[in-house]
Amino acid sequence: MGPVPLSLVLVSDTHVPKRARDLPPGVWREIEAVDVVLHAGDWVDVALLDQFERRCRRLVGVHGNNDHGVLRERLPEVARVELEGIRVAVVHETGDAKGREARCAQRFPDADVLVFGHSHIPWDTTADTGLRLLNPGSPTDRRRQPHGTFVTAVADAGRLRDVAFHPVPPRS
Repeated sequence: MGPVPLSLVLVSDTHVPKRARDLPPGVWREIEAVDVVLHAGDWVDVALLDQFERRCRRLVGVHGNNDHGVLRERLPEVARVELEGIRVAVVHETGDAKGREARCAQRFPDADVLVFGHSHIPWDTTADTGLRLLNPGSPTDRRRQPHGTFVTAVADAGRLRDVAFHPVPPRS
């Protein structure tokens, strides 16, 4: 039997409890159902990290610019992991949108996929080198977007497939 595909959730900029008291129940359901969760920073409170660690099968996370103290002690600035033959890097900030692909391809030459956050703006592009850049947006703080978002995907035999951005309806 060959490699087993891994189901993924990509999330960033959760800002709990500053922007929301908690993640929406539908986001938690997805997080609990998948094999690996990638979080690109701005947790804000270590209690949320603790909750992710309890509820996820496997968590790969980094700290963001709004994460301090214990969060910076427990989480790296950059995380690297190989998932079913895909070399993934996770970081919070990538700088200005202009020139992002070339800049990130130079900074992460050994990655196939870069998961990042900070802007709260969903992003899915590919650099000339083949590096795929994914920002899942934010499930709790949509900023100038029509709704919050997170991403699901599948890591399968060296390929990232079934990448989908999911809208998170505002809480009523």
